[in-house]
Formats: sequence, structure tokens, C-alpha cells
Amino acid sequence: MLGIKYLGKHSFYDYGVTMGKGKEIGIPNKKKIKVAVPFSNIEYDFSEVYGSQAYEPRTLSYSFNIYRPASGKQPMNSKKTQIINWLMNSNGKQKLYDDAYPGYYFLAEVEGSNSFSEDYDTGVLNVEFTAYPFMISELKEGHDIWDEFNFDLDVAQTVDFEVVEEIEVTLYNVGTPDVIPNIVSSSSMTIEKDGVTYNLNAGETKDYNFILKPGENHLIIYGNGSISFEFYKELI
Repeated sequence: MLGIKYLGKHSFYDYGVTMGKGKEIGIPNKKKIKVAVPFSNIEYDFSEVYGSQAYEPRTLSYSFNIYRPASGKQPMNSKKTQIINWLMNSNGKQKLYDDAYPGYYFLAEVEGSNSFSEDYDTGVLNVEFTAYPFMISELKEGHDIWDEFNFDLDVAQTVDFEVVEEIEVTLYNVGTPDVIPNIVSSSSMTIEKDGVTYNLNAGETKDYNFILKPGENHLIIYGNGSISFEFYKELI
């Protein structure tokens, strides 16, 4: 049975509730910053002045069928209380897995707009999550798990390299937003990207100025040793 997994529990396999009608996976809106020129039809869009388009949080709405075979409202209300406390007992946004979106998770938190309608010993619990704009792949880019490869959304690429003095490589960010990779190198190296030089020490490096833009990212790596780039695809 399809359902959601949140805080380590599954709606059906742990709580025995099925999904009701009215599920909605919201699409995030773009954050637009526009300035109109007075007395003209000209409008300037500054939304990407810092290099990328930002998005608003997205809304995830689910309904759960609450039913207990025993007669009376008490068992049904008890189940409803159990479910709503499970979903609201998070500390900020946590991973939410929707069975209808295999291989991805949302970062979400229940904040408001929740309701419960009942008809004697059955009811429908409506819950609304506020989520990070993008769903995130569970598998790192460059994975070689053939059964998990999606020909519509994935790209086969190498993210681990052996460097002997100098090597040119291309990394593909097939997601929507910019991503910041975690870089692991066996020795000190230098990366040149878009005319900017980044110096790496041996070990792990996460430089928030080193960004992989959507599409192709061409790099020149200088040094000697092994280097790998760890990042995850994010899609609307």
C-alpha cells in the first residue's frame, strides 16, 4: 500500500492507515524581484542578480483514512491522535519519503492547516507539510546501480578522478538549483572553474563559493592523486 515514511515510521506498515483522496504535491513558486520603470512599459527582473533563481517553500498535502473495526468513536479518535502526534513531533524539517516518488525524499515539517472530519467511527485526517522547494535524490551522482537508473531524469557520469599533474573534466548538475559538492582529495590540489581558482587541502572540502550550476560544469584540476565530488540531484 502506498503511503509516506516520516521520522522512521510508515503510515501504512507501522500505523495501518491508508491514503485518502486530495493528496497534493505543490509546485514551488519562483521568488521574483521586479522593478518597473516609471512612465514606461519596461520592467527589470533582479531575481537572479546573485547568480541563480530562488524558490519559495512548497506545500505537501496528505489525507489519511482513519478507521477502527471496533465500534464507537473512541478507537477512531485514539488512532487519529496517534497519527497527528507522530507527524507533528519533528524538530524542524525532516526527511519525508513518498512511495509514489521512489528514490527521492522531501525535507518537510507539519506547520498548520491541518483538519479532521469524522463520520461516527471513520474519519479523514488532512495534514499539510511545508517543505524545501526541491525533492532530493537518495543516491549520489555518479552511482553505478543500474536498477536505480532513470533514463528520463538521470545522467551517467564519472565523479571520481585520478589526477597526474593536470586533467580536464566535466561534471553535470542535472537538477534545478545550484549545488555545492563535498570534495574529497588525497592531496592538495587546485581547481580552475570559470576563470576562478580554488585551492584544496588534502581531505574533505566544502567550499560554499564552489558551485555547480545546472548543466555542464567544466573544470581543470591541477595536482597529483585522487579526487572525488559528492553531490545529489535536486528536482522540483
